[in-house]
Amino acid sequence: MMNRKYALVSVGELLADLIGTEFTQNLTDTTTFQRFQGGSPANLAANMARLGNQTALVSCVGTDNVGNYLIEKVAETGVDTTYIAKDALVPTSIVLVSRTKGTPDFIAYRTADRMIQQEHISDELLQNASFFHTTCFALSQEPAQSAIVDAAARAQAAGCIVSLDANYAPPIWPDRAQAQQVIADYCKNGAFVKLSEDDAERIFGEVRSNAEIIQTFHQMGAQLVCLTLGGKGSIVSSNYGKDYVEIEGRPIEVKDATGAGDSYWSGFLTAWLDGKTPAECAQAGANIAALKISTVGPLPAKVDRAILY
Repeated sequence: MMNRKYALVSVGELLADLIGTEFTQNLTDTTTFQRFQGGSPANLAANMARLGNQTALVSCVGTDNVGNYLIEKVAETGVDTTYIAKDALVPTSIVLVSRTKGTPDFIAYRTADRMIQQEHISDELLQNASFFHTTCFALSQEPAQSAIVDAAARAQAAGCIVSLDANYAPPIWPDRAQAQQVIADYCKNGAFVKLSEDDAERIFGEVRSNAEIIQTFHQMGAQLVCLTLGGKGSIVSSNYGKDYVEIEGRPIEVKDATGAGDSYWSGFLTAWLDGKTPAECAQAGANIAALKISTVGPLPAKVDRAILY
């Protein structure tokens, strides 16, 4: 695995987050926004690059200056931006987000981000990757949906481990039944799946036990399921459910929880490539997530891999 050019090829949304600058009730009373580079696949690739991995991002932006700004920002983190496509017909996607004490109010304007095509993900690229990763956001709309599910099958055939952040959100993907089907189609390629209890409740539309959540994903074909439990730690069920380990959480002062999930998974996948056990991978993920939660803003440009262990 380790002799492949890219530790991770991350596929999916690269967009501009326009976040309210002052605390408001919701977007009704948000008047001023600040622009940030957003998109979970881009952030995961950046976090793994910070840990010293070579990573590449497959995304689509418009032929506009917001798209240029996003590519520039991603390149600064050390991610290979060669595979970011530009669509001449639609503008770069943006998301408006309120700054609130509770769950933020948001509106996603989906344009170029969903225009990822099959030809953007070459077999050669997959043969050069250890992990192939995407998100539910990226899978939620065509043509990206079909292109990514198709690429996942090709990735598995190329000996690449398929990875999914099952960060399902009903406002982004209102047809829950279709979402479950597409997630299953993706997971059947022996996927590594990361999800939180909240993600699971949104995917299934009900509260299910941890055992049921994990079993459902293994039935879809996932080989490893990592269920994160917030401050309570995490559960990793690997080897198609044959191996199971629970990792205790520890109290951390939360300064900025944004991006904690992307930080966690960057640590987990990096540790896996370093040949660590599932328990050590989960601990590595928790260690870098703890660093992220206690840091305001993004992680530093370089993170010593030793922090994982």
